[in-house]
Amino acid sequence: MNKAFPILGILTALLLSYALYQALDVAPTEQTMGDVQRIFYYHVPSAWTAFILFTVNFVASLVYLFRRNPASDIVALVSAEVGVVFCTIVLVTGPIWARPVWGIWWTWDMRLTSTLVLWLIYISYLVLRRFSSSGETPILAATLAIFGALCVPFVYFSIWFFRTQHPQPVIGGGGSIDPRMLHVLLINWLAFSCFALLICWSRYRLEELQREVEQAHALESLTQSPRSSR
Repeated sequence: MNKAFPILGILTALLLSYALYQALDVAPTEQTMGDVQRIFYYHVPSAWTAFILFTVNFVASLVYLFRRNPASDIVALVSAEVGVVFCTIVLVTGPIWARPVWGIWWTWDMRLTSTLVLWLIYISYLVLRRFSSSGETPILAATLAIFGALCVPFVYFSIWFFRTQHPQPVIGGGGSIDPRMLHVLLINWLAFSCFALLICWSRYRLEELQREVEQAHALESLTQSPRSSR
C-alpha cells in the first residue's frame, strides 16, 4: 500500500473521534426521546453507507458479467462484505433505539422486514462466495447481487408507500430535523464513509494478494505434475 493509506487512516480516526464528540456532546437533546435518540447518529449513517456499498456491489457485478474483469469481481466481493457489516449495525442499533421508544424490540413492519431480507440476501451472497468452489461462482454471485440490489430502493422507499411504525425520512418525505442535528448527522456519515473506504481499500488489497498466491500455487502445481509422473 502506498503512503496515502496511513494518511487516510489517521484522518479517519480523527474524523470518527470528532463525530463521536459531536453526536454525544454537541448535538441537542431530542425533547421527546431524550438521549437515546443519539443512536440516530450511528443508525442512519450506517444505513446510508450500507446502501452505497450495495450499490457499488451492484455496479461492479454488472461490469464483471459483461467484461469478466477480475478487479470488478474483487470490488463486488469487498463492497458486499463491508456493506453487510454496516447493515448489521443498522439491525442492531434499530432495536436498541426502538425498545425505550416503542416499548418493543422488533415489529414486522415493511421497513424493518425488508431491511432484514436485504441483509439475508447479502449474507447468502457471502456464503456462496465463501463455500462454493465452482468456476461459475463469480457469475452466480454477480447474478444474486443484482437481485439483492433491487431490494435497496424498496427498503429506502418502503416508508413512503406503506404505513409503518418507522419514522419518516429526516430529509424529504415529510420528515423534519433540527439543522444542528442534521449537521452532526452529516459529519457522522462522512466519518462512516471514510471508515468504510479504508476497510474496503485494505480488504481489496488483501483479496488481490490472496488471489495472486492462489494463482502462483496453481501454476506451481501444473509445472510439478509432469515431473512427478516420470
